[in-house]
Amino acid sequence: MSELLLQVHDLTLKQGEKILFDALELTIRPGECWALLGRNGAGKTTLLHTLAGIRPVHHGHIKLLEHALADWKPRQRARHVGLLTQDASEGFEASVLEAAQSGRHPHIERWSDGSMDDASIVQNALNTCGLQGFEPRRVNSLSGGERRRLGIATLLAQNPPLMLLDEPLNHLDMPWQWCILHQLKSLAEQGHGLLMSLHDPNMALRSCTHALLIKDNGAWQAGRVEELLTPANLEAVYGFKLRQIHDQHDRWLIPDLQASHTPL
Repeated sequence: MSELLLQVHDLTLKQGEKILFDALELTIRPGECWALLGRNGAGKTTLLHTLAGIRPVHHGHIKLLEHALADWKPRQRARHVGLLTQDASEGFEASVLEAAQSGRHPHIERWSDGSMDDASIVQNALNTCGLQGFEPRRVNSLSGGERRRLGIATLLAQNPPLMLLDEPLNHLDMPWQWCILHQLKSLAEQGHGLLMSLHDPNMALRSCTHALLIKDNGAWQAGRVEELLTPANLEAVYGFKLRQIHDQHDRWLIPDLQASHTPL
């Protein structure tokens, strides 16, 4: 596998007249897990969709495995990069098993039902996300958290080297948030590359190797989490003061409620 899963050079993204990213430079390698942090509307979803190839690039260059992203055919691209959208599995009129099986479509020849290995990969993905026994249920019968876990299981079944995840912890309760983060961290340790939008910098500190911070007017910062996730840098992102505390094992970032006001 290439040592460079994703290369972004001089990428500028806009939403209308608003500049979301100005001349973004980003490289993701196997084994790296990136947190994408920014305020609501900062451009996290737009960036993920652009890197997945479903939104056009107007200025800049994106390479997947050292080949221009635009040169990949959709089916080939889906074998190497996968996107978990915010509404994954929403309104999916199928069974849980059928939804998870859709993750294997890029790897299976047309008109084929797949192999025993494909079936095993799908079942392992469902088991990993706590959905064993859910296979015959209809997707529209699931709770929001169960649908979220199904979306993640479908991405695990797809098993691309590069995974882009838009709010993977959305709708999950606290135990499942940390369980899924552990699973995603393990994927990076096995050689995948990940970029996922998160809202809690503490989860990024516990689970990610790197972070990309989105600031105002197209400004951004990228680097290792232990260097980048500081109260000063995060205040520049959120406009909200934080303070840092330490326990016997870790450091934590918490709101400084005496110094901050609720953002309007």
